[in-house]
Formats: sequence, C-alpha cells, structure tokens
Amino acid sequence: MTTPASAVPSIPANPRSRVILASLIGTTIEFYDFYVYATAAVLVFPHLFFPTGDATTALLSSFAVFGAAMVARPLGAVFFGHLGDRVGRKTTLVAALLTMGIATFLIGVLPTYAVIGWFAPLLLVILRLAQGFALGGEWSGAALVATENAPAGKRGWYGTFPQLGAPIGFIIANGLFLIIAALLPSTDPSRPSDAFLEWGWRIPFLFSAVMVIVGLWVRLRLVESEAFSSSAAKGKLVKLPLSTVLRSNWRELILGTFFMLATYVLFYLMTTFSLSYGRAPVGPTDPGVLPGLGYSYNDFVLMMIVGVVFFGIFTLVSGPWADRYGRRKLLIWVTVAIIAFGLVWVPMLGSGFVGVMAWLIVGFTLMGMTFGPMGALLPELFPTNVRYTGSGISYNVSSILGAAVAPFIAVWLWTTADGSPALVGIYLSVMATITLVALLLGKETKDVDIER
Repeated sequence: MTTPASAVPSIPANPRSRVILASLIGTTIEFYDFYVYATAAVLVFPHLFFPTGDATTALLSSFAVFGAAMVARPLGAVFFGHLGDRVGRKTTLVAALLTMGIATFLIGVLPTYAVIGWFAPLLLVILRLAQGFALGGEWSGAALVATENAPAGKRGWYGTFPQLGAPIGFIIANGLFLIIAALLPSTDPSRPSDAFLEWGWRIPFLFSAVMVIVGLWVRLRLVESEAFSSSAAKGKLVKLPLSTVLRSNWRELILGTFFMLATYVLFYLMTTFSLSYGRAPVGPTDPGVLPGLGYSYNDFVLMMIVGVVFFGIFTLVSGPWADRYGRRKLLIWVTVAIIAFGLVWVPMLGSGFVGVMAWLIVGFTLMGMTFGPMGALLPELFPTNVRYTGSGISYNVSSILGAAVAPFIAVWLWTTADGSPALVGIYLSVMATITLVALLLGKETKDVDIER
C-alpha cells in the first residue's frame, strides 16, 4: 500500500542550518573584504599609493577610491541581478563570491607607487571597482536565500543573518589588522611601522583566499529556493529583469533606495570616518593635519570593536521585533533616534573616554536596529521574477547616495568646521530625515506573499 503524496511531510529543500550558514558566511566574507580595504584606506594607502605630501589630500584621495567601489555596486546589482533572476540564486552567489575574493587577494600583491608609479593607484582603482561590482551582487542574493527559505512569520529574523555578516566581517578584519599592528608596533601613533607598511598590511588581503574557499564549500551545497523554482516552473521568469522592474516597480525602487540612505551614511561614518577622527592628533596640529581625539590605532580599534558587538546583537534583536511590530513601524522609530543622535555628536565626543564609548555604542546599536530589518524589507518590495534585480538596485544605488560620498563629505565638513565633528553629525541627521520621509510614504511588507 503506497502512501499518498499529500500525506508525506514536506522536507525543506534547504535545511534551516544550511540557509542560515550560507546567507551568513557569504556576507561575512564580502564585508570582511570590504572592511579590510576600508581600514587600509585610512592606515596604509595614503602612504603607499597616494603620497602627495599633504596628509589630508592623501586621505581624501584614498577615500575617493574607497567611494569608487560604491559606484560599481549598482552595475554589479544589474549584472548579478539579471543572472539571479534568470539562472538562479545559487550560481549567481558563487560567481559574486569568487569575484570579490580574487579582487581582494590581488590587492594584497599589488606593487606600490614607489615601485611602479601611477600604475599602482590605477590598478588599485580597478580592483576596488571589482570589489564593489561583486558586493553589488552578493548582498541581494544572500538576503533572498534567507527570506525565500524562511518559515512563515520569521522572514524578518531570517533576514538578519546576511546582515550579521557586516559586524562579524568588521570584527575579523579589524581584529586581524590589530594583531598585525601589535606584532609590528610603531613608535609614531599617527603612522604605522615601516614593517607594517612594507608587508604586514598585505596579510589580511591574502587571508581572504582561505575564507573564500570555506564560503564556496557552503554555497555549493545549496539548492534553489521554492519561490524561484516555482516561478521558473510556471514560466514567470522574464527575459530582461532590469527593464521589467524599471517599468513595473519603479516606485519600490525609489522608496527602497531612500529606505537605506540613513543606514549607509551611519554605517560608513561609524566605521570609516570615525577611525580617521579617532586617530587624528588633538589640536593644534601641523598644517594639513586635522585635529581629532588623539587615540592610538590599537586603542581606538578596540573601542570600535566593543561598539560593533552591540551592532551584531541589535542586528539580531531587530529581526523578531520587525516580525512582531512590522518593518516600517520599527524603522520609523529607529530613524527618529538616528536624527537625534546626529545632533548630539559634539557633547558626546567632547566628554572624554566615557563619552566616546557611549557615542560608539549608541551609534552601532542604532546601526544594528536600522540594518537588520533591511534583509527582509527590500526583498519583500519586489515579486520573485525581479526580486534579485530590484532589491539589489535599491540597496546599491543607495550606496552611491550614502556610502560613496559619506567619508568624503565628512572630511570636508570636518575641515570646514576647523576640526569639529558638529557638521558631520548634522549631515547624518539630514540624511536620516530623508529616510524618515520615505518610510512615511511607504507601506508595511511583513505580510506580503514571498512567492508572488
């Protein structure tokens, strides 16, 4: 006697542990690679690839290359989004991970300006663009793996796992730089040691190869989500996802882009600008050197890592809250808090060690609360056949408006205010206000059908 097919309990194509690990490990590697560059953009590249003789100009040049990757991200979102919506999530995620890993490894073997002149920064720009191109396809794929395989009522929580890759990647990348800096100590707190500049900085870039191998092993074990497989079986896939999403979902593209704006600005001010400001000497300073908090690199990175722990905790906490109260309602309140946070930078940063630690903890806590729900919110805005493309474009176009220019604008405002961070905090509040308006115009998505 045979058992009716309907009586056989359905087994998930991708077990829970595999979904969580695959969505988490890929973004961890991608963000590790991105943070390794971000740290080197402050510590190393102004000395080795942009030696202009003026510290501020060299730093701005390095940040400009950092921002160039953000410009490449929407292109990556379109390219990998097309593959993801046409071929499938798994193959596309593997290709994005390989692209990022190869680019990061090659940065670790680049000759410097002293060896090959202007070819050095040119090659750095090319590889940085490749990093951005890869990250443009990574995030949306990882978010789709999590949300399209999530149990009913838990998409917000599952969507936090690809987001958790950001704080974990930060801790691994900066922890490795911290260990190397401790083993190759410098007598000048404003400059790494000669050994660090000669070869020590290359180790984190080369270590990326090991992490990519682990990530590929996990990703290759995935099977396609039921949402994508069902859409393909029903003949709902479209030839040109980009033209379809621009024609049918342009409103969602615009709203999704501005939903992410405050997140991106806060993200890069807390990770990239803060490292520059925290390490800058207390004024008055030499010409061309902006005043800051005067911490050593090791001390300030340790302080940042404490803050990033709160980033990770509240990224996870935000998921169940978003499932219970809704993505939109939670994000509205968090965005209001970000606006207020931007207005109190000066009193917090002027209150000594306790104030600086409070600033880092509050900033990274808000970062987790605004970043976590995005893993579910952006994919939920779009139907299955254009979800990879749509969520990827919104996420990565926002990177241009927010992250690409944030470090550069922050340094300019820092200079304009004669070394005060006041204008930088106000800049954050203004960007968060734009996000608040977008959220008020948007709709709740927690109950939408993910297989539509």
